[in-house]
Amino acid sequence: MKRLSIEQLLGINKFIVDEEAAHIVLNKEICAVCAGKPCTVACPAGLYTLKDGKISFDYAGCLECGTCRVICPQAGAINWQYPRGGFGINYRYG
Repeated sequence: MKRLSIEQLLGINKFIVDEEAAHIVLNKEICAVCAGKPCTVACPAGLYTLKDGKISFDYAGCLECGTCRVICPQAGAINWQYPRGGFGINYRYG
């Protein structure tokens, strides 16, 4: 059996995005004072990126692992909750 890459495994999953209510909301003012921005490195889905020194984020491919809220050194920077019922990730492999 061929071993799949992370990208291939993530591509198997199904994401049902809640366009009306984001389950993760960033306080960009608090994020702006964060020196290390560990979320850009720790997020396994790579949803946090730096553009011109500012955090850019898209919750649509979130794996709901909570890594970002655990690793964030700035209290109140990430408002994280599970998506509403029927929305979020549907793991299809393993």
